[in-house]
Amino acid sequence: MPRRGGAIPLPETDDPAVTSAEPARPLPAPAGRVIAAYGALVGGALAMGISPVFVRFAEVGPYTSAFWRVGLALPLLWIWARLDGGNAPWRPATVVAGLMFAGDLFFWHLAIFNTTMANATLLATLAPVWVALGSSLLIGERVERSTIYGIVLCVAGALALVGASWSFAPERLLGDLYGVITSVFFGAYFLAVRVARRTTPSGLLLFRSSLVTAAILLSAAVTLESDLWPATLAGAGALFMLAFVSHVGGQGLLAYALGHLSAAFSSLVIFLEAMAAAVLGWLVFSEALSVLQAVGGVTILAGIWIARPRPRPLTNQ
Repeated sequence: MPRRGGAIPLPETDDPAVTSAEPARPLPAPAGRVIAAYGALVGGALAMGISPVFVRFAEVGPYTSAFWRVGLALPLLWIWARLDGGNAPWRPATVVAGLMFAGDLFFWHLAIFNTTMANATLLATLAPVWVALGSSLLIGERVERSTIYGIVLCVAGALALVGASWSFAPERLLGDLYGVITSVFFGAYFLAVRVARRTTPSGLLLFRSSLVTAAILLSAAVTLESDLWPATLAGAGALFMLAFVSHVGGQGLLAYALGHLSAAFSSLVIFLEAMAAAVLGWLVFSEALSVLQAVGGVTILAGIWIARPRPRPLTNQ
C-alpha cells in the first residue's frame, strides 16, 4: 500500500488531511453541523451504554447476542443506506471498519468471561489512547494538545469510576489481555470510520460495515454456542432493542459524528458510554454508586470539555 508522508491511508482520497506530508488538522465543519455532531456523540453514548441491560435479558450467549445486535439491524440499515444513496463504490476503510468492530465485540465478550467486569471496562477505555496515536501515524490527522490533556483527564476519571472494583490476579491475566485487545480493536474502528466518512455517507457506511461484522459474528456464534434464539418473547424483545437502539441508534449516531469531528475527540464517547452504563446499572439493577464514582464522572466530563474542538480565529494572509 502506498505511503504518503509516513502515513498509511486506508482508502484513496483527495482529502487534504491525508494527502499532505505532515499530519493535518481536521477541516472545520459548519457550526450547525458541529453542534449536531456533539448531540449525536452524546446520544450515541447513551444508546451504546444501555446495551449491557439488553444483553442481560437476551437469554442467549454473548457471541449470539453480538451477532443479533448487528444482524437484526441490517433491514433498517439497508433502508438508511438507500436513502443515503446506496450506489457508491465500496471503500477499503468500510471493510476495515466492519472487521475491527467484529474484533471489538468478540474480544470484549472474551474479556467479560475471563476477568472482572471492572477490569474489562477499565482496559477497554484505553481505546482513545490508540486513536490519538493512530490519528497522526495512520490517517494523517493531527491531534491537538488540548485533546491529549482531555484524554489523560478522562482516563483518570475512568480509574475513579471503575477503579475501586479493579483487581489484579494472575489467573485473570489472559482476560485482562483480552480487555487491552478490545481497546485496540475499538480504537482501530474509530480510525477506519473516520476515514470512511470522508467519502461515504453514514447510513451506507454502517450498513456495509455491518454486513462484514455480521458475517464474522455469525460464524463465531454457530461455532462456539448452541442456542441461537431466545426461548421467550422477552428475550427476543431484548435482542431487537439491542439492534435498534444500541446498533442502529448508537453506532449510527457515532458514524454521523465522525463525519464532522476528529477521531481522537470522538473516541472519548467510550467514557460517556461507561458513565451511562454505571448510571443505568444504578437505575435498573440497583447497583450502588459511590462518591468516588461520582467524582470520576465529573472528571470525565471535565476532560471532554477540555478536549473539545475550538474554532480558530481567521487571520489575514
